[in-house]
Amino acid sequence: MINIFRKVFAGLCLLFLFLSASAQPDSVDVFINQQMLRRKIPGLQLAIIKDGKIIKKGNYGLANVQDSIPVTDKTVFSINSITKAFTGVAILQLMEGGKLQLSAPISTYLGNLPRAWMNVTVQQLLSHTSGIPDMVDEEESLLIAATVEGAWEKVISSPMIFSPGEAFRYNQTNYLLLGKIIDTLSGMPFTEFIINGQLEKAGMTKTIRSGFGASKNIVPHSAGAYRYSRGTLVNMFFSFPPSLQTAAGMSSTAEEIALWLIQLQAGNLFKNPTSLRKLWQPALLNNGKTAGFNNLLNGYAAGWPVITRAEHPAMAPVGGGRSALFVYPNDGLSIVVLTNLAGGAPDVFIDELAGLFIPDMKEVNGFGLSPNLKLLRSELEKNGYGSAEKVARQMQKKSKAEFSEKELNNWAYKLIKQGKAEQALEIFKLNVALFPQSSNAFDSLGEMYVSREQYSLAIKNYEMALKLNPANENAREMLKKLQQGN
Repeated sequence: MINIFRKVFAGLCLLFLFLSASAQPDSVDVFINQQMLRRKIPGLQLAIIKDGKIIKKGNYGLANVQDSIPVTDKTVFSINSITKAFTGVAILQLMEGGKLQLSAPISTYLGNLPRAWMNVTVQQLLSHTSGIPDMVDEEESLLIAATVEGAWEKVISSPMIFSPGEAFRYNQTNYLLLGKIIDTLSGMPFTEFIINGQLEKAGMTKTIRSGFGASKNIVPHSAGAYRYSRGTLVNMFFSFPPSLQTAAGMSSTAEEIALWLIQLQAGNLFKNPTSLRKLWQPALLNNGKTAGFNNLLNGYAAGWPVITRAEHPAMAPVGGGRSALFVYPNDGLSIVVLTNLAGGAPDVFIDELAGLFIPDMKEVNGFGLSPNLKLLRSELEKNGYGSAEKVARQMQKKSKAEFSEKELNNWAYKLIKQGKAEQALEIFKLNVALFPQSSNAFDSLGEMYVSREQYSLAIKNYEMALKLNPANENAREMLKKLQQGN
């Protein structure tokens, strides 16, 4: 049997041969191929928009590993939950047409609902803050019953997870209900409404031809779907029943999604400029805060996950752990990355890719650090990292600057990743000085000394980590290994 990794590597080599024959690989190509090799992604498709124009397209690796079929402009990828972003646009189009209000209870538009659901708003469905139970077991990616009908019966007889607006919880039932609302108010199936109102206007012919439904349908030029199981690449098979295709039913290409984004931002999918702002406005919980998937995707708007931050905020739909698109509205930049690997997680590296176009988004320039750490970094870049504790203490005294043990630790590891081991050591030492009761700070400094083969210092720090937290198993194991080595 041919080793599956050899096939993937052969596909990447084929890509470079093609590039060398047609054009020299640029910094984007180099970056993408590094990410693919690091994450073992078989195939990837890319489109980058700057100021309303596609400035870069790319096809990398294998669409179909079994038959060594490369990714091309014709290859279509299942985009999974990025479909929700199209559903959000459809709902806002109905709002513009006077058919609904985002703040209205869903019982205004749908009948035969459980009593507890009746006051849930359309906005709460869009933003996953409804509290309605989920029809899908997210961990297993399966319906909670053998059939859609059975899952529906189970859901409507289940209690609410939380009161509407109390929390964020990703939920496919929300989008089944939104599909029903679109069907009812538009007078046509939601698939037809999305095709007529968005895909045709954006010229998304491959997307239209691919239809809705994912892998049960035979889709020309469709990329395979893969995941790793115990280190081995295996096929994935999944499909979405018609009623849930508003949640995750579409297949597309990076270029056609880019065309759609251009039309959306140019105002050609909405009548009113304020509609785009409403589409991208993250929903607020009852406590006035936003919530989302994680620290990066920290808000959720009308089908669009949101990255809320002071510098370079972004709209960031993601799908199946394998595809993502980031829109940086303040920077005139959008990036679409589609892959065929569940777990490829392009949302993890798109910000870094954006740094090739927006220099101050590069981690080496301090992007992602808090304001206080940015000031500290600026001083250390001028005066040397050996003065880290002195400068930090001065900042605390003069301006009441606050530092986080976790953020200092993360910064130090980023410096290691950037090849700045000496600077990282000084930040680990600073962390221990500022947080002398943190077992984790001593643990990380010990790890740094191990990497430098300074074993006596490593032992000293691991001993302190274990003293501060006797449950620190990593410190215990490392001490054992180091003491046996001596």
